[in-house]
Amino acid sequence: MNAGVTTSVAITQDYLDRIAAYDRTKVDFASTGRALNSIVTTNAEALAAAKTADTERAEHGMTSMLLGVPIAVKDNYDTKDMPTTGGCGCWDDNQTDTDATMVAGLRGAGAVILAKASLDEFAYGFVSEFSSNQPAGSSLLVASPYNTAQTAGGSSGGTGAAIAANLAGIGFGTDTGGSIRIPSTYNQLVGIRPTVGLASRDGIIPLALSQDTGGPIARSVTDAAVALDAVTGVDAADPVTSAQSGKVPTSYTSSLDADSLEGARIGYVTSMVGTNASAKRLFDASVAKLEAAGATVVPITATTAFNRVLSEGSGSTNEFKHDLDEYVAKHLDPDVTARSLQGILASGEYVPSRKSTYESRDLITDAQYQAWAGPTGSHTTQLATGKQLVTQMLDDQDLDSLIYPSGTPYGTQSTNMRLSPNTGMPAITVPMGQATAADGTITGAGVNLEFLGRSFDESTLIGLGYAFEQETKARTTPALYPALG
Repeated sequence: MNAGVTTSVAITQDYLDRIAAYDRTKVDFASTGRALNSIVTTNAEALAAAKTADTERAEHGMTSMLLGVPIAVKDNYDTKDMPTTGGCGCWDDNQTDTDATMVAGLRGAGAVILAKASLDEFAYGFVSEFSSNQPAGSSLLVASPYNTAQTAGGSSGGTGAAIAANLAGIGFGTDTGGSIRIPSTYNQLVGIRPTVGLASRDGIIPLALSQDTGGPIARSVTDAAVALDAVTGVDAADPVTSAQSGKVPTSYTSSLDADSLEGARIGYVTSMVGTNASAKRLFDASVAKLEAAGATVVPITATTAFNRVLSEGSGSTNEFKHDLDEYVAKHLDPDVTARSLQGILASGEYVPSRKSTYESRDLITDAQYQAWAGPTGSHTTQLATGKQLVTQMLDDQDLDSLIYPSGTPYGTQSTNMRLSPNTGMPAITVPMGQATAADGTITGAGVNLEFLGRSFDESTLIGLGYAFEQETKARTTPALYPALG
């Protein structure tokens, strides 16, 4: 765009064409093949926004690195020009009159909000099954573009599938217990789960605010860093963001240094590696590459207290009802009739298998919520303890980061995904390779390496992740979704 070779309008149209051609079309004709189902809604205003970006570039140059870049956001981010369904048919008509704070940041940086990506209904699980815009009692599943018989992961599975299949430039998801990082590892992408408090959650349908955070899902560390720059900031509507004051750099792109591994000290807890043949082989090879690039890699034996951090559960069961009620009161379109868990159940417009989940969550009392997530609640206390313990582990061993496999071929590795949400500390996940036939797992499936660091030290993680990415160049593109025409 800067060189005048193409325009935002042309790129945006190309993405709209790819969505139309690929998203709901079965391109894998094996009996197990499925459509991607990664997009809920495309933005009728996208081309107009792209034209505005082109005019801005023509008159003032590249005023932002995101100027004119088409972005897909998970359909739990409020957007004033598209409904926000949360993946639920019961909220198909939830047209908010404001953007989520993070979406406003993206628009302020000149990005084109292209589409809303599908998700596991209300961001609950890892299979990305949704009922948005479907007949009552029916649902769709999101597929991985590398193997459409497999799930794209979740809950941000639509974002993961769309970005891997190149249906948008950059994506955004949310992560409570793995929901950015799991779609990233399943789909050979870079995902950043920021420190809780780096990006405002206001205007995002919550799952559990003790652990919720939004962040980018991209095809490169560079793209993820550029995207993260646009969504940071203190927001009075989300008080936890006040903790970031004075801790955010001018730009995370300043950390994109291919020599970042030189002299770095990186630890790994041996029990987090697991025994999966693909994940272990790729992890061992990654350790060798980190060391060859100048890092010192330190094995660590888990303690009982560390294992307690990993075993703490997600807040979604005890917090969802309380936090959803707050979103409904503040953001939900007044014309939407399903305004509570009971209302959702009464509508009949939800993923059928979720009925018992919604019923059990509706039984949570305010006393149970307070005992769990209140100021002195057991979960609140454990999260603070976890952050202190893991930070002390990094300090005691003079470590820049901890690493571990983000998953296995289309699966999770024990409780690895809980380390970041159970401490509030940031993590970046980067492709480290694919499963081979000799592994005896799922040939071709991607597995990522995750870097976890100190709160508000995303810069260090981005630097390490970028250097690792440059050493490995591990990402491949899905052959099922080539260029059109």
